[in-house]
Amino acid sequence: MGNPLSFQPVAVRTQLDDTLAAELEALRQRTLHRRLRSVSGRQTARMTVDGRECLMLAGSNYLDLAADARVVTAAQDAAQQYGAAAAGSRLINGNLELHETLERELAAFAGHEAALVFSTGYMANLGALTALCGPDDVIVSDALNHASIVDACRLARAETRVFRHNDPADFARVAGELSGYRRRVLVVDGVYSMDGDVARLAELVPIARAHDMVVVLDDAHGLGVLGAHGRGVAEQTGVGVDVLVGNLGKAFGSFGAFVAGSEVLREYLVNTARSFIFTCALAPPALGAARAALAVAREEPERRKLLLERAEQLRAGLHAVGWNTLGSTTQIVPALVGENAAALRVTEELLARGIYAQGIRHPSVPHGSARIRLTPTCAHSAADIACVVAAFAEIAP
Repeated sequence: MGNPLSFQPVAVRTQLDDTLAAELEALRQRTLHRRLRSVSGRQTARMTVDGRECLMLAGSNYLDLAADARVVTAAQDAAQQYGAAAAGSRLINGNLELHETLERELAAFAGHEAALVFSTGYMANLGALTALCGPDDVIVSDALNHASIVDACRLARAETRVFRHNDPADFARVAGELSGYRRRVLVVDGVYSMDGDVARLAELVPIARAHDMVVVLDDAHGLGVLGAHGRGVAEQTGVGVDVLVGNLGKAFGSFGAFVAGSEVLREYLVNTARSFIFTCALAPPALGAARAALAVAREEPERRKLLLERAEQLRAGLHAVGWNTLGSTTQIVPALVGENAAALRVTEELLARGIYAQGIRHPSVPHGSARIRLTPTCAHSAADIACVVAAFAEIAP
């Protein structure tokens, strides 16, 4: 028999292809076209991007745990013990002891009674909001919430109200107009992934409580990084939330996500969250890696301290050479460019200097606010950050 990999399909151009090609060209004309870059090497401070060795400032491996030997070994051990896949949904055959062990550890870390692991942060937001809300309910959402929250609001079929970004006064105005709904929900990001600023929970949550609202916090970028013990924005601001959505693929260097809250909430999601019920359970290697990374993050708080020091060095350096970093106070540091085309140009100029940071364009951000989003890690040295600042000093916004 011949090699099945040698089979070459015959390319047939269809009417659909022609239509899609025209739409892609329209995206190019509007500087909205995206492409995949080839990235190779272990996840660390330096990687190879499109064949060029670069300082990596475009990822979310904040605590440098994705390639940590202890995390990699834990993933390998879990694969040896449980196999490479859970091979089914949690409610059928995929509910491994490893899932429940990690969930107990995540709940304890986050300061909640219980946690439930989801496949991705996107699925966690979809699962939580569509389970909690329906046509008789209202969701009040920050104007800059992540796309997964926006989509979850749409799929929940609840009434959705939007308040100005991080504006307690505007939230109070909206919250005062919500009579007649079965359930009222406030949903915010902990750290806003395009601006790097932090939700004003200390002001927002009391307003929500005064209006009998459930508080949902998506702290994908805050957990593991912010707060006295790395428990995120709720810890940093000293408030409690009803539902916490966390991510395992950022500070915790693995893959997956979780929702934390009460035991009752966990049981309710197991029974009603469609993105949990109707999908394959998270694979054992990811679970093993997440457990090990969580342990390292708890035991080595110097990682988050160093990360935030590097971020502040970068922010101060960019300011010094004339760049606007918007409202960033965290490890997400935007450098404002303006127009989409300019953001693409700056991205390429940085890459030519051996620095990879992603250009973020409309519609991901408002018109005229395209920016380079830089995300240092605790693995970057002070010299690395100085190199980045020097490159920005040579580039016109």
